[in-house]
Amino acid sequence: MADELDGMATFVAVAEEKGFRAAGGRLGVSHSAVSQALTRLEERLGVALVRRTTRSVHLTEAGERLYASARAALDAVRAGVAAVGELSDQPGGTLRLHTSSAALTMFGESLLPGFLTEYPRVGLDLVVSDTPVDIVAAGVDAGIQLGEVIDKDMIAVPVTGDLRMAVVGAPSYFARRGVPTHPRDLVAHDCLNWHPSAGAPPYRWEFTEDGRDFTVAVPARVLSTGSAINRTLAVAGLGVTMAFDAYLGDLLARGDLVRVLDAFCAPFPGYYLYYPQRRHASPALRAFVDYLHHVRGPASGRRPGGGRPGERPARPRRR
Repeated sequence: MADELDGMATFVAVAEEKGFRAAGGRLGVSHSAVSQALTRLEERLGVALVRRTTRSVHLTEAGERLYASARAALDAVRAGVAAVGELSDQPGGTLRLHTSSAALTMFGESLLPGFLTEYPRVGLDLVVSDTPVDIVAAGVDAGIQLGEVIDKDMIAVPVTGDLRMAVVGAPSYFARRGVPTHPRDLVAHDCLNWHPSAGAPPYRWEFTEDGRDFTVAVPARVLSTGSAINRTLAVAGLGVTMAFDAYLGDLLARGDLVRVLDAFCAPFPGYYLYYPQRRHASPALRAFVDYLHHVRGPASGRRPGGGRPGERPARPRRR
């Protein structure tokens, strides 16, 4: 039995990560170790499970069949291990969590130290990436994302309250270029914008007028995958940027930046922890949910889309 199971977790990681190096990073081993384990599994089964090229890895028909069975079996084993862990008085295990850099900046310092102190037997495997991910396929317990982009079949738990965006610039910039009085005026300004990755479309700035949402495709003098640099450039008087209100407190208080178009920037549902309804929640994940309820309250902020937890919004917005 041990020989039959040897290499299965490695195979599943390769199938889901679509590469040896990425699978090795997930498993904490070298990509050569992953390749060797997969080769031994293929030799033992007498069939090729993947097609290897210099740039990608794809499952063969045999690999697709084995993955369908192995993934379900590994999920069942993990659920069994979690059930045994529940017999302990103190929750333990590893919480595997995916979040964006913007979300981590907003909640990391306020929540994670307290949670890890409260639950000393819980470890944290944190993946920080601005690339959207399928948390089921990625093998993580849960993700943290804006409520407006969470799928309807997910359980969602508030992490922050409502959020708000602000359009800001330096006094020197507005003295030189004038103050926009409506979002459509931004097309005549130097805008400092963001996109999630190279080649991805720029963020369309979002506003609300008379209860109706609309977007503006602003001209970007600077387009960056790191929004923090846009705030720095705005302070230097090089343009206007749009940022989370929560990031701007000190800059606004000192007068380094000033708000414009505030009447068009409405609050929206903030960040939520989300995870599948049908997956068995590990003791570590349940401990984190309990901690969020204790710290934030069970109903802090609006629910995603204004409905029940996990309800799909009319359209995705913001990052």
